[in-house]
Amino acid sequence: MTSKHVTPWHNGGSPAPPNAKAGTWMDRRTRALIGLLAVAGIGHFARPEIFDSIVPPQLGNRRFWTYTSGAAELGCAAMLIVPSTRRVGGLCTAALMVAVYPANIYSVRKFWHSPSGRAVTLARLPLQIPLIRASWKIAKGDQGT
Repeated sequence: MTSKHVTPWHNGGSPAPPNAKAGTWMDRRTRALIGLLAVAGIGHFARPEIFDSIVPPQLGNRRFWTYTSGAAELGCAAMLIVPSTRRVGGLCTAALMVAVYPANIYSVRKFWHSPSGRAVTLARLPLQIPLIRASWKIAKGDQGT
């Protein structure tokens, strides 16, 4: 009987298989956060004007903050990929999600007079909570699905 090789990208719906190398297996939550952070991070560089528009003006140079948050998202995604930095990556991702929350609140204020803009920005506010929770679980080493 030959054993199956288990990669860090194992696509199972259960906890790590018994033959998975400790610390290398990656659950759906982690893969989803990596994808979300990577797409958003790239978006900050590919279409910075979209993100510039939601940086609160009190912070000053909007493009600086757009690029900084994009780089932070890409850095968090990279840390989540690497098993030895995954827990730190979870903590950094949770902190990043908290740090960008003021931009989400600013977006609601900015788009309040547009019914569709208000609906989208209001819907986005509670979505940050599961992202913070998922990141925190990764930081604690919880690799459930």
